[in-house]
Order: sequence, then structure tokens, then C-alpha cells
Amino acid sequence: MKTIVDLHIHSKYSRACSKDLTPENLGIWAAKKGIDIMGTGDFTHPGWLSELKDKLIESDHPGLYQLRQNLTPNPSPLQERGNRSGGASLPSPEDGKVADRPDGVYFLLTAEVSSIYKQGDKVRRVHNILLAPNFEAVDKLIAALEKRGANLKADGRPIMGIPCHELVKMCKDADEQIELIPAHAWTPHFGVFGSLSGFDTLEEAFADQAQYIFAIETGLSSDPKMNWQVAALDRITFISNSDAHSLAKLGREANVLDIDPEQLSYQEIIRIIKAGNPKEFLYTIEFFPEEGKYHLDGHRECKVSMLPEESKKRGGLCPVCGRPFLLGVQHRVDDLANRSHGYVAEGKPTFKSIIPLEEIIADSLGVGPSSKKVRAIFEDITSKTSEFEFLIDTTEDELRKLAPAGVAEAVLRVRSGQVKIEPGYDGVFGKISIFDDTDRNKFNGKADQRTLF
Repeated sequence: MKTIVDLHIHSKYSRACSKDLTPENLGIWAAKKGIDIMGTGDFTHPGWLSELKDKLIESDHPGLYQLRQNLTPNPSPLQERGNRSGGASLPSPEDGKVADRPDGVYFLLTAEVSSIYKQGDKVRRVHNILLAPNFEAVDKLIAALEKRGANLKADGRPIMGIPCHELVKMCKDADEQIELIPAHAWTPHFGVFGSLSGFDTLEEAFADQAQYIFAIETGLSSDPKMNWQVAALDRITFISNSDAHSLAKLGREANVLDIDPEQLSYQEIIRIIKAGNPKEFLYTIEFFPEEGKYHLDGHRECKVSMLPEESKKRGGLCPVCGRPFLLGVQHRVDDLANRSHGYVAEGKPTFKSIIPLEEIIADSLGVGPSSKKVRAIFEDITSKTSEFEFLIDTTEDELRKLAPAGVAEAVLRVRSGQVKIEPGYDGVFGKISIFDDTDRNKFNGKADQRTLF
């Protein structure tokens, strides 16, 4: 069964995150997006952990939790998925197409922590994702972190002075099933391979504990194709998650796994990620990496960005103010790569690049993503099918039935890579567009049999 997994999100207890990030709302938005298994985020925060323990119950699938029934505001998204896409029900098991499907969105206990410490002559700043099999394991890890002086009450993504290799050991001492995955591994400020981390290999960061690191999160500013250029990562599985700070950002990146429903569990998800077998780990859902806010080298204050080769010729200095650029993800990948651009790894999960539905609708209309028109069309589409089904799997004929002509055409263009991108740099998201004004006027001028407003 195709299962969509987003393991890295945040809660209302994290700095600069929406107060709407509650367990109930996460369940609603997972259904809209088509996410089957959602990381809880922030399990280290006492307030959020208390809320999770109060509002989640363990399902029949070990290590996976669901909202308590009295908190579930709408029907099971997995059961409803078939008839939301035009009236057809899900195939029955005897059809040989779909086995018995889980009942609703599942939650897996996750957190992100920030390690800031000195190693050698450098200050290291690395973010890591933690995954836990149950609340008992979480409680044991929290006790160990607090014993080391970590202030877990300050933020949903706590800062601690615990080196990466020690953090792995603490996780394994608390429970062998707790796993650690480097978060957004290439971003400059807090990625293990970021330009400011000082690490060029996992072994430098994790020492003898590197044996337990089986995956990295590629982050919004890189994709698997970029990572395939680094032979040292051949044993590593590349995962993608949203790192969402608001409900609308859930699933902007995700993982698509093929899981036998009878085997569905925390351990099975970990096993599939560790193995990295493309027959089970089907693909990741990706941003176009140029849209990420750290893709190129640049200097935001001077509004200057450059490709790595140009930046290197200038010694990494801004031509306007003379100060150093923030070196981006593409630069760091080029530094560590020993394969050419375009290298395709065999026997690895592939990927599909998307633009979030709200951004596609906004581009087709020539308005901002938060406009009322965009929200109305988004809600209309996701009342009939999930966002991921619409963007990835829906046929052209169905697209045109479900959405205005411009939105349907925009989705088709994104699928074929017909987009224009002004790459992001130094904390500035890239600008991505599908239509020019001529296209927009053409499609918005078409008679549309569907009345949305």
C-alpha cells in the first residue's frame, strides 16, 4: 500500500511556529494533504508531550498513534480517499489491488533538537531529528537530556550543548529503537554538511556513533540528484520532510513508501528507510531545490546571488559590500561531490518535484497564496481528493474536471518540469513561476463550467 510519510514538523511550542499546530488540526490537514503518517514534532517539550499523551492513543500498529475518537473531527482520510476523487469507492481486497487499509492518519513520535557545542577549534551547530517507538522511550530520553542540563521547556526545538556523537549514544542508551537522522543536512547554519558546520563527513560529526546514522534529510534546497554526486553517501538513504512551521506547509516534502498494511509499524517504517530499497521506498516528494532559501551563494542585504563557480572566482565575497557571502547548498554539494552533475544512482529511491497546490493556484490566478480565491479553490479541490493525489496521480481528464482550466494546466506543466525559477539564497526563498501574463489571461479567460464562487 502506498503510504505517504512526513516525519519532521513542529508544534505551537516552537519558536516562530503557528499556534494552530495542534494534534486535532494536524489530523485535519494531514487528510487534506494526503499524508498517512505524520511526525508529531517537538516531543521533548513538556507542554507538547503532555498534550500528545492526552490526545493520542497507540493504534493496533506498534509505535504508531491516532487521535482519540472524540477528537477526530472528520472521517478517516484513508477510507474516504476513494470516494472523494469522484465517487468511486476504494477497491476491495478481493480485487487484488488494495489490501485492508489502516483507519485514519497515524502519528509517529518525533522531535528536532539543536546541538551547539565546540569541537576542535570551531563552534558546531547541528540540527537532528529524533524518532521514538513509544512514550516510554521518550520519557527515558527526556530524563537523560535533563540530567545533562538541557532546558527542554524553552522551545519546542531545544538548544543543548550535547555533541552529535554523544546525543546518539544517549538515544541508544535510553532505548535501542530510538533513531537519529541529521536534519536538513546541507543548510548553512544548522546542517551537518552546511557551510558553517565545519563537518565534511558523518564520521567527523558522529565519530564511532556514525554506524547508527542510516539516513539524512536532504532539506528544501537540495534533492536526491544533488546528493547522488557524493559517493561517500552511497550507504545513506535520503529522506525528505516538510519541516513545517504552519499547517499549510505540511507535506511540502515527504516520503512515499510501499508498506504491507499487516506489517505497518514504527519498526517497519525504520526498516524500509534503512534498507533504501526502491521497491519499498518508492520515492520522495521534493521542492524544486532552487526554490529553497539557501540554494545559491548570496548576500540578502545587497540582493546579490551567484552560482558557486562565480562565487569562487570572487573569493566568496559580495561585489557590492565586500563582505563574505553565505555559501549555499549547491556550493557545499559541489565541494564534497566526486561525481558529475546529472549522475543518476542505480538501486536508489527516486523523487518527484512538486509545487504546493496553494502556490500553483496562486500562480494561475496571479494573486498571493493567502488570498480568499486561492483558499476557496484549494478547499474545493481537497474536499474531493487529497492534495498529493491531485498533484501527482490524478489523470489529465480528472484534473480538468476537478479544477479550473488554469490550475489543471499548471499542474501538468509542473509534472513535466516546465517552470521558471529565480533561485533562493541567504534566507530568501526562490521565486518560482509557471505562467506568464499571456498564459494567465488565456486560461483565466476560458469559460469554466465549474462555478466556485
